[in-house]
Amino acid sequence: MYTVSKYPHGAFSWADNTSTDADAAKAFYQALLGWDKDEIPLGPDMPGATYTMFKLEDSYTAGLAGMMPDMQAAGIPSHWTNYVTVDDVDAMVPLVTGNGGTILYGPADVFDSGRMLLLQDPTGAQLGLWQAKNHIGAGIVNTAGAMCWNELLTRDTAAAKAFYGALFGWEFCEDENGYIRFLNNGRNNGAMMQISPLMGAMPSMWQPYFTVADIDAAIKRAGAAGGTIIIPKTVAPGAGHFAYLQDPAGAYFYIIQLIVAEAWQD
Repeated sequence: MYTVSKYPHGAFSWADNTSTDADAAKAFYQALLGWDKDEIPLGPDMPGATYTMFKLEDSYTAGLAGMMPDMQAAGIPSHWTNYVTVDDVDAMVPLVTGNGGTILYGPADVFDSGRMLLLQDPTGAQLGLWQAKNHIGAGIVNTAGAMCWNELLTRDTAAAKAFYGALFGWEFCEDENGYIRFLNNGRNNGAMMQISPLMGAMPSMWQPYFTVADIDAAIKRAGAAGGTIIIPKTVAPGAGHFAYLQDPAGAYFYIIQLIVAEAWQD
């Protein structure tokens, strides 16, 4: 019901964490979300370095890698990167640049797992594109311990709508509070909201939501494992209850207890 065998073009499929303290972050997410993990060696050019593939019920849920020293030296904080599946990464390059985006990395092959690029949208948010080969992305979604939603906090919703609409053909539905859902071929596919003055100098960014069975218990686990509660348990009308957290290495993300988890249909 929540397992995935393939993702359509334009659908969110993966998220990974780039961490300044990989060991602390791994322990935190395993304690919070009940994940197991596989460690994938990054090859002879990076001896001892691995990419962590988190697992739930023997399906991959998300990834994590230690931040490279040059990135740390540049002051880049720990962060999550969200990925959208596309049919052809290379064909997306002129769409990205032609609509005001910037290519930050790639397109490049990731072993035999797939092909990716990292872009920055016109509002400053970074997003990954993924063309699957042997790795489709998350093999389980929407259930407790798995990713269920992807959200853009942006300083310019109009520019973001124009960019992502041109890039993926997404449709948009805005509610009375200015919360804008993305539809990919009629399927809910994430959302965005305007950064308010109360959020200060927060940059535009994409962030993942992970499902939990009990929000109160999950918040307690997060605190005990070294996380910080940025926004406590809050009602998401019609969806459930969420909290906004920071892991011990500084990366921000959401957890949510859903009223009804949407089943995945390939």
